[in-house]
Amino acid sequence: MSIKHPLWDRSRRGEPSAPPPPGPPGIRLSGVTVTREEQDVLKDVDLSLDEHRIAVIGLNGSGKSTLVRLLNGLLLPTRGTVQVGGMSTAQDAKLIRRQVGFVFQNPENQIVMPLVAEDLAFGAKNLGLRGADLTVRVDGVLDRLGIAHLAERESHALSGGEKQMVALASVLVMEPTTIVFDEPTTMLDRRNRRRLQATIDDLDQQAIVVTHDLDLIGGYQRVLVVHEGRIAFDGAPAEAVEIYCEISDR
Repeated sequence: MSIKHPLWDRSRRGEPSAPPPPGPPGIRLSGVTVTREEQDVLKDVDLSLDEHRIAVIGLNGSGKSTLVRLLNGLLLPTRGTVQVGGMSTAQDAKLIRRQVGFVFQNPENQIVMPLVAEDLAFGAKNLGLRGADLTVRVDGVLDRLGIAHLAERESHALSGGEKQMVALASVLVMEPTTIVFDEPTTMLDRRNRRRLQATIDDLDQQAIVVTHDLDLIGGYQRVLVVHEGRIAFDGAPAEAVEIYCEISDR
């Protein structure tokens, strides 16, 4: 059943574009449970995440952030397995993090160097890039995001929106095939939310986005609703938002 809400009026938003090749690396969760202090935060989750754009929504404390932190080994399951491209996060987390980048809610958690260009170069050096190759990689990402003018700016002096774009740039410079966003618009004003939304829409990489911003996900191919540690719904955006609203109103 579809909901009658202007958010889902395709004449206003336009149909989602077809995903570009090649496909994502293949993320598989099998029998995944995460237990903390004898409480199951996630319970018996089985998922294959292959679509180009996937959103994860749910109430605070539902297990959304726990779910996505499993995807690149930031968190390991208590039971079950998480695999990316056939590799296990329990054994191959370092390699997996090159394929699956992570953008945190608070960009200051991942900006480590005093200047913007230095921050991007820090990550690229871990890939073995040096000299002209390093400069080309960093400059290319800054140009791609339209923030080349920030290259020599002090990271701590940036606005919230600028910091979020730099945090994304620090992930893109590693050239992952998938990028996970954990509530990326929470600290942004409306203009910067829309700018980030457009940037995510334009990414070649698979994007998996945890959000409370329902305007962000209308054109996504798949939406997961997480509730009390379980996947309460897995499907199209309109139906997912309806389920989410029903849960919120209880």
